[in-house]
Parts: sequence; C-alpha cells; structure tokens
Amino acid sequence: MRVALADDAALFREGVARLLTDAGFEVVAKAGDAAELLARVHADPPDVVVVDIRMPPGFTTEGLDAAREIRETHPEIGVLVLSAHVEPHYALQLLDTNARGAGYLLKDRVTDLAELSDAVRRVAAGGLVIDPGVVATLVGRQRVDDPLKSLSEREREVLAVMAEGRSNQAICERLFLSPKTVEAYVRSVFTKLGLRQGPDDNRRVLAVLAYLRR
Repeated sequence: MRVALADDAALFREGVARLLTDAGFEVVAKAGDAAELLARVHADPPDVVVVDIRMPPGFTTEGLDAAREIRETHPEIGVLVLSAHVEPHYALQLLDTNARGAGYLLKDRVTDLAELSDAVRRVAAGGLVIDPGVVATLVGRQRVDDPLKSLSEREREVLAVMAEGRSNQAICERLFLSPKTVEAYVRSVFTKLGLRQGPDDNRRVLAVLAYLRR
C-alpha cells in the first residue's frame, strides 16, 4: 500500500515514515508543507495520505484544508489527519454526510505501530477512524437535559467504541462481549437516542457523530 506523508517537523515525519515502512507500507512521498503534499499527490496519487493539521506557512488548518481538497479531487484516496491536541471541531469538519476513507488521530497514537497501521488500512478501505480521545470529549460533554444520561454505563461504552468507527466485531473484542450481546446494546443505544441504524459502519458512525456534535 502506497502512502504519502506530510508534517513540517522533519524528525517526526521521518519517524512516522520509518514506522510505516517497518509495518509494510511503501512511503512514496514525504512533504514539509501542504502545498508540496498537494503537488506530490496530484502528480502521483497514493492509496493513503497522512497529514498534520497545522502546517506552514500559517500553522492553522493548512493540513486539514489539504485533506479536504484531496478528498474532493481524489475521493479514492484515504486521508488520515494527525493532530497534537484533542480538537473535536476539526475532526468533525473532516467528516460530512458522504464521508468515507477519512480519519482523525492524535499524534500520541502513532507511537503504537499496531494502532497506526490499523488506522491507515481502515481509511484505505473506505472506513472512518476517530481518535478515542475525541470521542471521549464528545461523550463526556455536559449538556442540559442530556439524553446520554438515559444510557447505561455499558451502553455508553458501546457508543464510544462505535463512534471511533469500529465494527460490531471490534466492539466484541474491545469489551469482551458476545456478538448477540453487542447487537442488542447497539439497538438499544440507537433506540434510546432516536437514531436510525445506518446500512453500513460508516453511516452508523456518522449518525452517532451527528448526534454527539449537537
């Protein structure tokens, strides 16, 4: 699988490139800013782009903006955005009603090779990846008349894992539950929150995120 990587910090960029190479990916491009990344991607589209949110020259949302452009011009390319901080609003900006092949991961996670590799493969396959830290922030927000209070502790755990973009099977493995038990919890969560069950994992994640962002 071919990956393009962009980060203005050379040491971090080279470190991630080494991790990806060790995991069996082919790093075909390494860029220090968003403009260089876009030029490399347009010239030779990879399977996945891994990009930092804050890039030169302004160090605001250049990487996120590049990710959106890549999604628009090359929808077949998976995009994984990295951030140094938990910023739910940026994660939600990356996803829309037709989102697929997109992810938002904290930079701290990339030291876990298994988690980084899994995220890259999932966005390459068209899945959605949301960092657990972002999900925890959204789920833990204090709201007036919070409907999440109607969920049991276990249902909240299922909701949180679901919002990360995980399948029912992954929820089983994470929470040590049987498939039938997970299905029952998922149905209960959607019923209590008044959400429609989507036809696929991505639709399910988008429904949950749309609810949590309110």
